[in-house]
Amino acid sequence: MKALSIDCAISRMIISAKNEDKTFTSIYDIGMKQSESIVPAIDYVLEKVSLAPADLDYTAITLGPGSFTGLRLGISALKAIEMAFEVPVYGISTLAMHAYCFGNFDMPVLSAIDANKNKYYARLCDGNKTLLEDGDWDTDIVINSVKKIKKLIVCGPDSEKLKNLIEEKNKKIKIFTPKTNIVTSEALFSIAEEMIAKNEAPIKDFDGPLYLRASEAEIVKNQNK
Repeated sequence: MKALSIDCAISRMIISAKNEDKTFTSIYDIGMKQSESIVPAIDYVLEKVSLAPADLDYTAITLGPGSFTGLRLGISALKAIEMAFEVPVYGISTLAMHAYCFGNFDMPVLSAIDANKNKYYARLCDGNKTLLEDGDWDTDIVINSVKKIKKLIVCGPDSEKLKNLIEEKNKKIKIFTPKTNIVTSEALFSIAEEMIAKNEAPIKDFDGPLYLRASEAEIVKNQNK
């Protein structure tokens, strides 16, 4: 299939294009400057695999959780392609994306992103069983969710930090933190194509990012009510 994927959930932006079995990925560790680079970056990766936006069968995007600005930026870019060329956009949980390649391992998988304020965006799964839903969790809740587990995979951009915190409280647990968090495009493509095979719907016009947490402006507004 011919596809484009964007992961803007954190400060590192990953954009990838595939033309059947040919794939090209660009990684931009540019923080708040994503808005200046996303359009030329899309053009660049598409050119590298000899594609135009009109050629695409689908696009895939991380819906969140993650950066408010990055998530809005990525979805806006792909919705523009959808409106211009009728290319469906498939939205995928950021945490599900990070956990995807470990789904066949015989142990639970905890995927996490440091959400600051002593919290983590996290989910915990054991095979097809969800032990902790995607959420904006206090660090202690995440640590307690694995206290009865003997072996665990921790993945995501902040896996090492969370691994150390868990081990401080639980000396008996054995934790693996595989170094596969640099490129996420293969997981996005694979999950999206599984969704297509199952006839699952792409995101709708009114769908937006999965924030899990109110913005600072919303928090201040609610405090002043």
